[in-house]
Parts: sequence; structure tokens; C-alpha cells
Amino acid sequence: MEHRGFSKLGLVSRFVVVCLIALQTVCGEVSYSFPEEMKPGSVIGNLAKDLGLIIDSLSIRKARIDSDENSNPYCIINLKTGDLSLAERLDRESLCGKKPSCILQQELVLENPLELHRISLLIQDINDNFPQFKRELIRLEIRESAEKDTRFLIEEAHDSDIGQNSVQMYSLQKNENFILVTDSSQVEIALDNKLDREKQQDIKLLLTAVDGGSPQKSGTVVIQVTVLDANDNAPVFSQSVYKARVPENSPLGTVVVTVSATDADEGVNGDVTFDFGHVSEEDEKLFSIDSKTGEIAVIGVTDFERMTSFELPVIASDGLGLSSYTKVCIDLVDVNDNAPVIHIKSLTNPIQENVSPGTEVGIINVQDRDSGTNRQVRCFIHQNVPFKLVPSIKNYYSLVTTDYLDRELLSDYNITIVATDEGSPPLSSSKIVQFSVADVNDNPPVFEEQTYSAYVTENNKPGSTLCSLTARDPDWRQNGTVIYSLLPGEVNGAPVSSFLSVNGDTGVIHAVRSFDYEQFRSFKVQVMARDNGSPPLSSNVTVSVFITDVNDNSPQILYPAPEGSSFMTELVPKAAHGGSLVSKVIAVDADSGQNAWLSYHIVKSTDPGLFSIGVHSGEIRTQRDISESESMKQNLIVAVRDNGQPSLSATCSIYLLISDNLAEVPELKDMSYDESSSKVTSYLIIALVSVSTFFLTFIIVIVGVRFCRRQKPRLLFDGTVAIPSAYLPPNYADVEGTGTLRSTYNYDTYLTTGSRTSDFKFVSSYNEDTLPAGQSLRKSPTDFTEAFGQSGDSPEQKPPNNDWRFNQGQRPGPSGPYMPYATHIRWTPKKGTRYQHRNRHCGHFLPLVADQGSFFKLLCRGGVEVGPDQKSADKGRERLKLFR
Repeated sequence: MEHRGFSKLGLVSRFVVVCLIALQTVCGEVSYSFPEEMKPGSVIGNLAKDLGLIIDSLSIRKARIDSDENSNPYCIINLKTGDLSLAERLDRESLCGKKPSCILQQELVLENPLELHRISLLIQDINDNFPQFKRELIRLEIRESAEKDTRFLIEEAHDSDIGQNSVQMYSLQKNENFILVTDSSQVEIALDNKLDREKQQDIKLLLTAVDGGSPQKSGTVVIQVTVLDANDNAPVFSQSVYKARVPENSPLGTVVVTVSATDADEGVNGDVTFDFGHVSEEDEKLFSIDSKTGEIAVIGVTDFERMTSFELPVIASDGLGLSSYTKVCIDLVDVNDNAPVIHIKSLTNPIQENVSPGTEVGIINVQDRDSGTNRQVRCFIHQNVPFKLVPSIKNYYSLVTTDYLDRELLSDYNITIVATDEGSPPLSSSKIVQFSVADVNDNPPVFEEQTYSAYVTENNKPGSTLCSLTARDPDWRQNGTVIYSLLPGEVNGAPVSSFLSVNGDTGVIHAVRSFDYEQFRSFKVQVMARDNGSPPLSSNVTVSVFITDVNDNSPQILYPAPEGSSFMTELVPKAAHGGSLVSKVIAVDADSGQNAWLSYHIVKSTDPGLFSIGVHSGEIRTQRDISESESMKQNLIVAVRDNGQPSLSATCSIYLLISDNLAEVPELKDMSYDESSSKVTSYLIIALVSVSTFFLTFIIVIVGVRFCRRQKPRLLFDGTVAIPSAYLPPNYADVEGTGTLRSTYNYDTYLTTGSRTSDFKFVSSYNEDTLPAGQSLRKSPTDFTEAFGQSGDSPEQKPPNNDWRFNQGQRPGPSGPYMPYATHIRWTPKKGTRYQHRNRHCGHFLPLVADQGSFFKLLCRGGVEVGPDQKSADKGRERLKLFR
């Protein structure tokens, strides 16, 4: 009957034979015939219609196509329509070779219940191959004495097609000497006219082979005839056909058969050589022939399952070109060289633990590529498990349960299936089938630890990992899948989600922001682990986050002001002895612990051996007595380093003048401490002198008004030098003595009138107990405004961090046993007493010198000078207040 998909070719026929067997399943057979080289997807029939199957049941019963051989199916079934179509382009020559009938076996497998239907695919040959000769050029040497009608055997053309599509006829190009003679078995050319070597020594003939296909295809070969003298006897084989049998997988070099041929001629004309005729490339890789002895040997791996027999044409040729043909037929003998192969065709996994005994959970198929008894296979389970194999159709087995399953006793099964053939010796193989028993959600996630602690250094990068949480759930699949999340909460008034995040899949906690140790040091969060069951189960755990300090704050120098912000100068008496206190560097660090331990070092000085600085106290002292030869101008560069890793530092410059009297000091415009600041200082002095002259009258009026009010001067000689809060960094102030730095230093000054000796003394800092009656260290905002010339500076400061609560000998920076306000130093200079105070109006430390006659000179912007007597000195103090 004609199929609708092959109406163009007109070669398609199909027959259907269905047999029903009254067993557990229904067995049927259907055959389809179609031409080779059809496109993949071409429909060759409708299985549902031909086998009487319901189309809707194909998908439910998992219909599929299986092959008898261990290869992919050649066709596929459409579960929606029941159509059977080709899975790939099929080449009859590569599948069946020269077999007159090419039939491929396929199987249709249906489940629930199991059914097996055999499908036979009959592939028809089409004319898709050209006739081919083994050689492109055939050489013949013919003596000129050859008689008319002498025949010469020509190699046949080979066409991979069969039947009518194979070679049907030959034609010889028209020439004067030869004609073509063909019969059913061989091709020959016959001498039509005698040869004349002197007339023509070489003759070229074109032989064409034509097949019987539609359209026809042809192949050609050139026959080159060399005219020689007599060779009139061709070799003769001892047998017309040679037959041999050899086991498959025979060792390389095994001799299969030996062919022989004789030639009645003598000499060169009687020398016979052997060669294969036209054989396929695959056969040339399996067998070889010795050209001298005629031995045919195995040179490749022969496989009975791939090819059972071979037909090899052999040519015997003499020395002058005469030849004869024979055939060698080799049959392979099957040996048991293929172990059974187990295929899992269907598997139910996981298995519900409440399934009843006898439930089918899998379908097993066993294949053996051998033949005969070597193909017979037994299959069994070699374990004590609640499963068994039930034989079904052909080599199919059903895997069924034999008892109830209990996941709480055993959650997984590894079943070993063993298959053994009947060969000698028998070969076997095994396959492990794994089953899991389904579970219900009855276990909440459990954290590995009761609490977690995470440590992170401050200034961390956002997104950095803090710690990893792990919760275990013994349940299965989604019931055991754990999801992590942060519980809502607040840290310092902010949502916890703005501080941390947790990876819901891995439990890794990341920092959302960068932390600052100086803001807060620890906090706690709650993390929940929830499974994915229905309903879900969960548990919580507390995570404590601790922030550690890093050295991220450089030391801040409070006194003297950092280099570049002001110009500071101090006087050193010429009579100062070794060890005399000259000045003190005061610095603080916002870090804590060892990161805030400060050390002081002189990195550069005008005279390296003259001054030294306390490593921990910052006190600058003379190392030896000052001599007359010392340079009047001394410049010290001090570096303050903390103890962090890596260490951070800050530097400042201290300018010292070795002099007992300002009269000995050069004019301020000539005081240059380095080349870079000399011009700026000169310009500044000139400008200030001009401004001072302009406002001199105004200042005198103001001083008079202030004097009339008879208020006590507070600035210069009231014994107090205050460091305003504006000069202190955040977190550093004096709050009941708990800070690292007192914002107020007190000094007593002793001046002698009419004498060349004066006393200068550092005294202990005042507190509420040591102050005279009616005085207090706590100043009102008005007092601070008057003292510092700046409104809004509050004396109340924020206390520093608690890491600075060390004893006095352990405090870094301004702390230590050598506090300036706790040490008494007394010297008697030759010409006067020096006292310094920082004027906020000038922005410099202003030395005040008392000499003979109590003449006071105040160095400020413009060099304001106050009169030579005590009364003038009091007015000078008032003026100084105005400058401030």
C-alpha cells in the first residue's frame, strides 16, 4: 500500500502484521518500507493507527522506541499524533553493505502495563553512488604478436548500490584496435585489429561503467596499452573461490588463507604477483595480502557483531600485465567476548515510604551483543533487600517492592543488579540502582553552635564577611533546605539590616557598612534558620559582633600648634643648666590601647647635642649647660608617633631664642628661621606695625575706660594660661580630671624691681581645693569669652574614651610623671624672667620679658611696647586684653 509521505518516490510499500498473545502483555509486529537517505523527521507510518493504540495513552504509558542493538534508535514516535518518523538520515550501504535485503529491528515499549511491539524497517536502495574503478589508470602491456580476438581481462567497476542501481553495462571509447566484450561475470577487451608497435607504441582507451538507476550514474577509467613483444599466458588460480573461517578478535598477523596461481610463461612473463581487487576501505584495514606468497592475514580487529563475513576479490598478475581473478570468502566465528549490558529504562525515585508491596518502581533491560547461547542472559539481585526482579517480555524485567518501606529505619537503598550470559566461559556485569525514601517535614533546623561570635576590625569594607552560620536539618530535599534570615531589630536606634546582611543560602554574614570602633564596640543580632517544608519549621540563634580597633587616627599635636598654622618662639636663658625644662610638646590620639601610646622624637635640630625630648613625656630639656658660643637661634622639629601597626605620626616645629633680654634679640623683622618663611615674616611685621600705629589712639582710650572700671586683669599675670576648647580635638577635654589633657595650666611669676635676678617657677595646677578663697577653675561663658577672645567656646568638653584611664606613669601624650603642671623648676637668669602666653589675637606665643627697672616689652603683631614702670605694665596688660 502507498504511504502519503512517499508519493514522490513511488517506492514506498508497507505491510502490517499484528499478532496478539494472551499473556501479561500484548505483542505485535509492524513493518515499514522506505528508501534510504530520507531527511530526518520524515514520517514513515502511524504506529497508533497500525497497532490499534489510543493516541492519548501514548504519553501516559511512556511510549518510546528502543533498538535491539546497543545504539540509538533510528526512529522516534510523536506521542501527540502517533506518527513514526526518522531520527536521522539512513544510508543503506553503511548499514547493510551488499546485503540484498536491509532490515533494521526496532521495538516500541509501553509501560503500565508493559507492552512490546517489534518494528521492522526495510530500507530500500536508491541510486546514490557512482560506479568506481579501483584505479584511475589501468596499464596493459600487449605484444604486437597478439592474435586478433585475443581478450584481456579488465578490472570491474564497483558500485555500492545493489540490484538495478549497481553497474549494469560498460562502454569503450571507439578506437581502431580494441572492442569491448562483456558477459555476466567479467569485463574484457578484445583485439579487433593486430597491433603494430612501429606504428603506435602506446594506446589510451576510455572505459565507462554505467549503472541502471534513474537517473543513471557512471564512472570512467583510462586503459593505457603499451605494445610489447609476446606474453600470451595469464596466471591461473588453483581455485575459483577460496573459503575460510576465523574467530573474531583473532590476534594481529593471523593467516586466514593462502591463494596460489601459476603462469605457463617463463622468465618475467611467468612471475606472478597478488593483490586485492576493489575492496572497501574498512576491509583494507582488516586484511592484507602478501604480493609474493599470496597469504591473507588479519591486520585489524574483527568483530562478529559488526560484520559476520567478508568477500575479497584477489588479482594475480604476471610480469607483462596479464592477470586473472578469484574470490576469497571469509566467515567470522562468534566468541563470547561481550558481557551483558544493563539498561535502566524506567525508575521511580524517590519512593514514598507508604507504598504497598508489589509496586513496580523500575524497568530493567539487558542486552548482549553476542549470538546464540552467548546471548542468553540471566538477571537477579544479589542482596537481601525488599525488592525483586520479575521477568517480563524478552530481556525486560520489572523491579517491584516486596515489603513496606520505612525511612526512619533506612532512607536509601543501593541495589546491585547482576546479569550473566550462558557463554563459555560466562561473562557478567552489574549495575547499582539507588533509591531514596520520601520523607515528611518533622525536624526543624538546628544550629551547630548555641551562640556565634564575629570579630571585625573597624574601617572594614562594606560587603566583607564576618562569620558563617550553619544549621542542619535531617529532613530530605525541600524539607531539609535551610534558609537564613535576620530577625528585625535595632542597633543604636538603626535597623539591624543597615548593619548586617545574611546570605539566605549559605548563612554567611556580611557587613553592610563600615564600622567605627570609636562609635560603638559590639552589638547583638538574631538570625533565624527556616526550612522549606510545609508547614515550615525554624529556630533562632544569637550572633554577637565585636569591633576591634585599628590604628586609623594620627596623633594630634595640641602644643605647640602644628607647623604652618602659627609661628611659635620661646626664650631660653643663657644661664640655663643641663636638664632644665625648656618647653613641652602636648599631643593626643583618638585611638585606644597601644594604638594611642605616643612617643616623642627630635628628628632635626640646629644643634643636635643641645636639647633632648622625653620619649614618653614630650618635655624638652637642655642636655648640657648653655655656653656663650651657642647659636642664638635654635630650631627643633619634633615627631610624635603612636604605637600602632603601621605607626602614624605628626610633626611640629619649635623655635628657641637663647637670650636673657629681648634687647639682645635682633629686630623681629630680621628673625628668620628658614629661607622659606623669612620674607613672609618681614611682610607680616611691617603690616602689623602699621596697623598698630593706626589704632594706637583707639587702644589708649579703651585702656583708660577699662582702667576706670578697676576690673582685675585676667590675662597675663593672673597665673593662668588656658588652652581653649577650639584647640582640642573631639573627645579630648578635662572633665573632672578623667581626660588625657587638662585644658588649663597655671604659672606663678616672681619679678624683682631694681634687681638683676628674677625667679620663674612652674607650680602645681590649681584645683578647687588649692585655689584661693573666692576663686574657681570653673569659668563662666563670659570669662571664656574674655579670656580667649572668642564667643561660643564652651568649657564643657566631651570625655575621652575609657582606654585612657591609666595611671599617670602609663598615660601617653601629655600624661606621665613629668607633667608640666606638677613640676617645680627654678632658675635665676642674668637679666630677667621670661614668661610666655598664647595670644589668640596674634596667633603666636608672645614672650614677655622683665629686665632692670621692670621694663616690659610685648612682642606681637607690630611690636606693641608698654612703659618702663609697674603702672605702665598694668596698662600693657589691659592693652593685651584688647588685642585678644
